[in-house]
Amino acid sequence: MEHRIVGPGPYRATRLWNETVELFRAKMPLRKHRCRFKSYEHCFTATEAVDWLHELLRCSQNFGPEVTRKQTVQLLKKFLKNHVIEDIKGKWGQEDFEDNRHLYRFPPSSPLKPYPKRPPYQKDVIKFPKWDDPPPGTSQENIPVRPLVMNPEMWYKRHSIAIGEVPTCRLVHRRQLTEANVEEIWKSMTLSYLQKILGLDSLEEVLDIKLVNSKFIIHNVYSVSKQGVVILDDKSKELPHWVLSAMKCLANWPNCSDLQQPMYSGFEKDVFKTIADYYGRLKEPLLTFHLFDAFVSVLGLLQKEKMAIEAFQICCLLLPPENRRKLQLLMRMMARICLNKEMPPLCDGFGTRTLMVQTFSHCILCSKDEVDLDDLLAARLVTFLMDNYQEILKVPLALQTSIEERVAHLRRVQIKYPGADMDITLSAPSFCRQISPEEFEYQRAYGSQEPLAALLEEVITDAKLSSKEKKKKLKQFQKSYPEVYQERFPTPESEALLFPEKPKAKPQLLMWVLKNPFQPFQRTRSFRM
Repeated sequence: MEHRIVGPGPYRATRLWNETVELFRAKMPLRKHRCRFKSYEHCFTATEAVDWLHELLRCSQNFGPEVTRKQTVQLLKKFLKNHVIEDIKGKWGQEDFEDNRHLYRFPPSSPLKPYPKRPPYQKDVIKFPKWDDPPPGTSQENIPVRPLVMNPEMWYKRHSIAIGEVPTCRLVHRRQLTEANVEEIWKSMTLSYLQKILGLDSLEEVLDIKLVNSKFIIHNVYSVSKQGVVILDDKSKELPHWVLSAMKCLANWPNCSDLQQPMYSGFEKDVFKTIADYYGRLKEPLLTFHLFDAFVSVLGLLQKEKMAIEAFQICCLLLPPENRRKLQLLMRMMARICLNKEMPPLCDGFGTRTLMVQTFSHCILCSKDEVDLDDLLAARLVTFLMDNYQEILKVPLALQTSIEERVAHLRRVQIKYPGADMDITLSAPSFCRQISPEEFEYQRAYGSQEPLAALLEEVITDAKLSSKEKKKKLKQFQKSYPEVYQERFPTPESEALLFPEKPKAKPQLLMWVLKNPFQPFQRTRSFRM
């Protein structure tokens, strides 16, 4: 049973649902069963389905070994409701699936969930102040200049600048950054880092950027205690005192210094139930509804633990400060309870770790709209949070340093020379676009051939080159890039057309040419005396 890893990206919950449905239909064993003196072919019992699907989910890296049998039954109920399966009489549509010997079968086709369509989001381009921007209400032409008395030394300096010996320069004062400018820089660079880690072309499908509050990011970075817990300005949003006392009691069990009343048998269970009831009545999960897709997308990086921790760090910075504080205190309590060997069992039939995950997963992560894999995804995320909460709920130092350096750079007075661009020294981060393996192979094979083909054509059409020089260059090109040359001249005939042979002149007959051919023959002088 192989479950393909579904990586980060938009609609990850829907992709996981479709992947699980397809694998369940393809691999679930079917056989002949008998019920009430009647035989049924190609079916399975409810217990067989629970056994097989439970093992599949536990072995899948998308869900993990923390999946319980109860969660598997809940998923099969949703399979029955969505007509992924039906009972042996063809009934479906209700969540009345039970872990028993009742017979079920697959319909001729199980519907896969379509991917939701969202309206296109117009990305706002953040315009940073430029070095050349003058302060409001001023211009370079109207700056008053006091006349100077020119002595010989100053005249020489002016003359040197005029003839180019010393480059001219001027101080450029950046327009003062407003609080809104700084907030936009924090928001833009934080989202850019998240996009880079997730490897997405855009965050539009996993996050509504308009709902990201830059004030939350800045508050979560700077308003923290020595232990790293967020400090709230509005004390009315704090946890109630009685809840905080109960959490401290279980986190420090059995040393409950805050309690003044005597403890009784089962006291710790009642305290735990009090905490669970408070978090269960929250109107919105701690990770908020609008960040659901972002956190689910990060779950696709759990195989790369370091990258997943970095992505969760940034996502948790986007939370409202009161949510981040409640999450920090809750995760600290859960982790301490799980590691406390002196803690009595808080529930019969469940281990402490499983109980923590099952109790608080829904109040930490859930979707506003019904998502059939809510419970499994929330349990997977909470398990990872419990194991790495100290790292995840810390402020990412690299991101903080990068943004602070960017803001300091934009506020710095610079010396500008003619033709120099100051902002290039520390530009806003930009990231490469991830491409598919097929596109990479195509670019590797053909990306460099197009410029070489253009260079070859330039040599061929150059009228300034003589035939001898052109032949010499083409010979060198053929030796260096035989594939490109072969594509341009596939046959010797095509190559010969470039240098047509000149017609050879016929050789002239050799003739004796006399000096004066038409003069009469002159008798030579006699040698006789």
